Amino acid sequence: MKGIVFAGGSETRLHPITQAVSKQLLPLYDKPMIYHPISVLMLAGIRDILVVSPPGDLPWFERLLGDGDQFGISLSYAQQSRPNGIAEAFVIGAEHIGGDSVALILGDNLFHGPGFSPLLRRKAAQLDGCVLFGRPVDDPGRYGVAELDHTGRLVSIEEKPAVPRSDLAVTGLYFYANDVVDLAKNLAPSQRGELEITDINTTYVERGTAEFVQLGRGFAWLDTATPDSFLEAAQYVQVLEHRTGVRIGCLEEVALRMGFIDAEACRELGERMRSPYGGYVTAIAGTAPTRIQAATSDPPQTRP
Repeated sequence: MKGIVFAGGSETRLHPITQAVSKQLLPLYDKPMIYHPISVLMLAGIRDILVVSPPGDLPWFERLLGDGDQFGISLSYAQQSRPNGIAEAFVIGAEHIGGDSVALILGDNLFHGPGFSPLLRRKAAQLDGCVLFGRPVDDPGRYGVAELDHTGRLVSIEEKPAVPRSDLAVTGLYFYANDVVDLAKNLAPSQRGELEITDINTTYVERGTAEFVQLGRGFAWLDTATPDSFLEAAQYVQVLEHRTGVRIGCLEEVALRMGFIDAEACRELGERMRSPYGGYVTAIAGTAPTRIQAATSDPPQTRP
């Protein structure tokens, strides 16, 4: 499975903050926001990841992340010249995806909860169509809303409905079979001129090959689309890290726990940074096993 982080869009709801820089480059407390979606893909066992963003932001992402070799992964970059919708990521990334399945994650989403890595790897291995991840929210009208029948089967998705049929929001994490590329290439733009991810998902629902996975009790999902939600996400990271001693979305640690790098490589990464974050990475390298196979259960540190 290949991975795509979608860091595109106009980001107008965060103006003037995002008039000069992509919000995915802004800090969620102690690390850039884009660390969080990348960590999710790594927890799914994905090591070949494409970052899609507006052309002006690409050099900054490359400066921050490089080719990903330090994390034992491969990172590449592609531009979305205009905000033509999330589903355009599959058109832009068609060569990157090749003949593989693909996981798409929005660059402004944060996921945190127990057992996430095994769940992701299991769903990736069982993929037949698409897998959508969701959870109940207080304000479903802000999102794509999933409707399930009495058996739990997904029967419809409605984008930002005035009268939601449920409180189940579709999060910004999606797994797709390879045919999503052709679906995206043949997708008609919506009334607002965009290739809508909900239209892609609806096609799989109509085919009967869309699975909806409800993220369980105690699982947190946050987006950062507004100033309030951005601040709440940063405060969530701060509180959890202070109370647990675990750094959420630490790419160096996820790489170590997934066996993408060894303890010595992790230690070297930590020593390059003269910061509390660097000290944490160095300490993790000294206490963690040198390699933990991706098939093992998650220790707490592997939560995104």
